[in-house]
Amino acid sequence: MKKVVLSLALVAFLGLSLNSCRETKEEKAEDAIEEAMDDAGDAMEDAGDAIEDAVDDAGDAIENAADSVKEGAEDMADDVKDAANDAVDKVKDAGNDAVDAAKKAGNDAVDKAKGN
Repeated sequence: MKKVVLSLALVAFLGLSLNSCRETKEEKAEDAIEEAMDDAGDAMEDAGDAIEDAVDDAGDAIENAADSVKEGAEDMADDVKDAANDAVDKVKDAGNDAVDAAKKAGNDAVDKAKGN
């Protein structure tokens, strides 16, 4: 009797365990839907990352443009400063030349007055 009860329990256990391992069409459909939703979520995350990268690249481009403008303005300021310094030097040279010419003209006038 013991063997019969154990045999029936073993058969019932095997029958239930083998039967519960079968995958139904409904489970397959649920798995497919869940996998499709996961793929869609991954695609949305990838799109979000791409948007973030694009925004970062645009920000970097703006910063580079601002740096270029700043450097250009600094270069232009340096050029203006150099031009002003050159103009001042030319005015000084012209002033010195005028003083030298006036001295020479004065000396020539004095020499001419003495010679008369």
